[in-house]
Amino acid sequence: MVNPTGTRSGWLTLVVLLVWLAALATPPVFLARWRTTRLAELSNPAVQANWTEFRDAMRTQTDRSGPVQRKVPKSAEPPELVWLRDYFWLAVAAWLVLGGVLGGFLALVVLGVASGPGAAGPKPRPPGTEPA
Repeated sequence: MVNPTGTRSGWLTLVVLLVWLAALATPPVFLARWRTTRLAELSNPAVQANWTEFRDAMRTQTDRSGPVQRKVPKSAEPPELVWLRDYFWLAVAAWLVLGGVLGGFLALVVLGVASGPGAAGPKPRPPGTEPA
């Protein structure tokens, strides 16, 4: 079947594909750059001392009776450090899977809308109007 829109549809497909790939790749790249900076900052002993001080303060507040019961964080390291060091690639994989599926579906919708009503093929004829 001949495409009624000509090469415009091919260009549109290419542009939508490039935008989709850029939307998938850009956040993990920026997150990786930010990660290296933050890991260097979080390796500072003062950050660990602040976290230990916070945990100690929480430990003293758990002994008090009151309407709010505080829990001491279990991790001996700051949560941001643990997340960036141990779970970074899980976050990137989740972004690629979820962003890929949702972005891919959106790309298909955009391409379907842009292709127009004639792209699905010839319209069926009403009964009784068949050619002789």
